[in-house]
Amino acid sequence: MTESHILQNFLSPPVLFFFLGLIAALARSDLEIPQPLPKFLSLYLLMAIGFKGGVELNHSGLSSGVVLALGTAMIMAVVVPIYSYFVLRLRLNVYDASAIAATYGSISAVTFITAISYLNNLNIAYGGHMVAAMALMSPFSS
Repeated sequence: MTESHILQNFLSPPVLFFFLGLIAALARSDLEIPQPLPKFLSLYLLMAIGFKGGVELNHSGLSSGVVLALGTAMIMAVVVPIYSYFVLRLRLNVYDASAIAATYGSISAVTFITAISYLNNLNIAYGGHMVAAMALMSPFSS
């Protein structure tokens, strides 16, 4: 990994917004986004991910490998939090085990988008149908 890739990663919008939030919290700022805006942005993000997933799935086609990847993604979105809950339940109470298991099963759109940007910057090919897999996993991780 070259210095330009490292610098490019630190200057990406998600990382910069993270540091802005961290600085605002450390400075005890009352920085706040007006209430209707986060709801709009969440809705926009969900629609954009779903639309992009459909477009990418259309481009890659519906081969057996794609169907297998999509099915596996959906199964894992259900199985990981369930078995995590039962393993965690051996040591934790119901509420903590549920919260941690839900975290293990959740989908991070920001992490996914950052990883896709990183792959694009390195010119590494990836299956476009993975956007559709993320969109299909989202309802199970809410």
